[in-house]
Amino acid sequence: MSVAEPLDPPAHGATDTLLERITRHLPELRRSEAKVAQLVLGDPNGALQYTMAGLAEAAEVSEPTVMRFCSSIGCEGFQDFKIQLAQTLALGLPVTHSSIAATDSSADIAEKIFDHTISSLDRARRNLDPAAIENATATLLDASDILFIGFGASGIIAKDAQQKFPLFGVPCQAPEDFHQQFIAATMSGPKSVVVAISNTGHTEQTLTVADAAKRAGARVISLTGRPSALSELADVPLVVRTFEDTDVYTPSTSRIAGLVVVDVLATAVALRRPPEHNAAVRRMKSELARMRQAPPAEGSGS
Repeated sequence: MSVAEPLDPPAHGATDTLLERITRHLPELRRSEAKVAQLVLGDPNGALQYTMAGLAEAAEVSEPTVMRFCSSIGCEGFQDFKIQLAQTLALGLPVTHSSIAATDSSADIAEKIFDHTISSLDRARRNLDPAAIENATATLLDASDILFIGFGASGIIAKDAQQKFPLFGVPCQAPEDFHQQFIAATMSGPKSVVVAISNTGHTEQTLTVADAAKRAGARVISLTGRPSALSELADVPLVVRTFEDTDVYTPSTSRIAGLVVVDVLATAVALRRPPEHNAAVRRMKSELARMRQAPPAEGSGS
């Protein structure tokens, strides 16, 4: 029997962790190789401790089968498999290995939520398109004003972005009301930029506002969790992939990743502003720190 050829990874495969890759390829593996895969997925920390002979014995397969398994998931050999597995575990177990159960202790919940969040942020970082970030930064630098829109958890990201208006250096707004968002979008000009935020990319109200802004001449930057109707409408689509689902116990990691991307954009824009702008921001932060340390004024009631 010949050694199996490595499975061709999809376009995004280069950014997948080893456990993600094993999970994706599992239906395509031979039955004996799938036994190794299931053992690794069931206890990745334990699998890291095995020698090749030990892993073969635990999975009840031969050592050549372990080698074929390594080749099939894109590893150059058993040692390369162990290195990639160790790198994956260093990032924290992905959501499929850290799902929360009703019987979990508080310590278990804390560990799993941190694992989930760290893994999701790493996935977002690995999949974020640097060219799209650069394009979004250039678009924001050229803006006369910025409108941030979103609903629910996406609305929280929009409000956080609006709070960073000193870094963006132009007037920013993030109205919560749909009608106010729509009015602001229709009053956009050719130098206006609308940042439309929706993890699904299919929120009807967000699409309506973004479309109104485009018809008014504004440029639209989208922030979504996957390619979608909103990203197709946008001039600059940003896709922020996380381990997000609708399970009742699952943390909203898409919101956290969105906040990080807003920080990236605000910082990138601020660094490209003229030196006098950054000097003004530093003065503002200094005055803010001084104000926070000042004793309350008489009669303030605090």
